[in-house]
Amino acid sequence: MTFDAGNDRKRADEARLAQQAGRWRSRSRRVQLYRRLLPILIVVLAGGALTWTVFRTVMSGVEREASAAKEIRLDNPMFHGQDAEGRSFIIGAQGAVRDPATGRFRLNGPVLRLNLGGTRVTEMTADAGIYNEAERTVTIGPNVRISDGGSGFVLTTPEAVVDTATGVVTGDKGVQGRGPLGTISATSYAIHEQGQRVVFTGSGDNKVRGTINPASGE
Repeated sequence: MTFDAGNDRKRADEARLAQQAGRWRSRSRRVQLYRRLLPILIVVLAGGALTWTVFRTVMSGVEREASAAKEIRLDNPMFHGQDAEGRSFIIGAQGAVRDPATGRFRLNGPVLRLNLGGTRVTEMTADAGIYNEAERTVTIGPNVRISDGGSGFVLTTPEAVVDTATGVVTGDKGVQGRGPLGTISATSYAIHEQGQRVVFTGSGDNKVRGTINPASGE
């Protein structure tokens, strides 16, 4: 009986050891498998991230090209029109690009000419501008220069907004003027009747308010 009991314990120990050895071998195989798969997984993930980055870069380029392809580019464009009083105006530029989303024209080197009748022409130039044909406005700047051919009166200002429906030109970013009547510095200005009447207002150091009729020299 004692001998049989000893044999049973021995067999039980051997079975337990065999079971533990089996579990250890299973874990070892899994560890080996993970060690082989991990570098592959890292490469796959890195490759996927790189592929996505390249894909987005390519797609962004395609989208930009598609957007640019829809833009209408014009060299030396010339827009003609009349205000509500029947006075003509011309909007020219070195170049223009029509934005398909808004319909507005981005102007490069714009030149605006407002005809006062006969040889009297008010001319405005700037570095850039926006022509909103639907709202009938032209915003030009910076480095705006406004000159009246009839009187020699010249205004310089950072920005000018032209309402092509009324022919009124306004600006509120400061203005300096010079001409036969002298010089003037103001905060804002409004040019009415296509240059025949200019109204100045000011605040702070530019405390001025008045009206000048440059077309008549008064």
